[in-house]
Amino acid sequence: MDRGEAILRELNLYPLWKRREQSVPDKVQEPAGHLTEPSAPTILEAVSQDEAVVFRKPGFGKSGQSESEWGNLNWSELKQQVTGCTACKLRAGCTQTVFGVGEEKADWLFVGEGPGADEDVQGEPFVGQAGKLLDSMLAAIKLKRGQSVYIANIVKCRPPNNRTPATNEIAQCLPYLQRQIELLQPKLIVALGKVASNALLGQEATLASLRNAQHDYHGIPLIVTYHPAYLLRSPTEKAKAWQDMCFAVKVMAQVTDKNA
Repeated sequence: MDRGEAILRELNLYPLWKRREQSVPDKVQEPAGHLTEPSAPTILEAVSQDEAVVFRKPGFGKSGQSESEWGNLNWSELKQQVTGCTACKLRAGCTQTVFGVGEEKADWLFVGEGPGADEDVQGEPFVGQAGKLLDSMLAAIKLKRGQSVYIANIVKCRPPNNRTPATNEIAQCLPYLQRQIELLQPKLIVALGKVASNALLGQEATLASLRNAQHDYHGIPLIVTYHPAYLLRSPTEKAKAWQDMCFAVKVMAQVTDKNA
């Protein structure tokens, strides 16, 4: 066994499948909820109107703060706003808000759907089993949490029973992430799962149709891959996630060379 294979086995990313030169588009649609995903990849989930992702720039609900004022908040002020936010019903049912973690001028931004039970307790995104897998995915492309990497979610509070965030919940919370991105100015965004991808791109699309392509978020390249929680339930898809991560590395290299 060579060293590369040993590393991949240790990260639970083996076997490593190489991308075909002309790959067939993936027909699998990842369901919206990251803990309600079926293990059978051929099952498609219909998302109800109440659970659809928001495709407009939302307002700020009960805060009454205008978008222009919101856009002037620095990191400390934004964190205070998130901590004290009661704009939707999620805050009343969670232990604490989960703002995000990492370097505040990171090149890489990874965005998930929302906090789970472990994240709700610890106040940090991706700290449970899905977080361990995300850390392994980062290590496989020579990245590390907190080192040129920032991790956040679409919503800052845990939805009850880890359900998919509702339309109004995403609407109230998305401006926080939008301001985080403005402050970060990352070189690349990696959206983890369908909910994160659709919210950031402002469209309703299947994960299969969004993978294997470079998208744009206000001038920042955006790559789409599976949510780690889905990969835990469907480990055979890990090879496809590895392809996505390799593609992200390629795009990052292009961005870095362009800005050099």
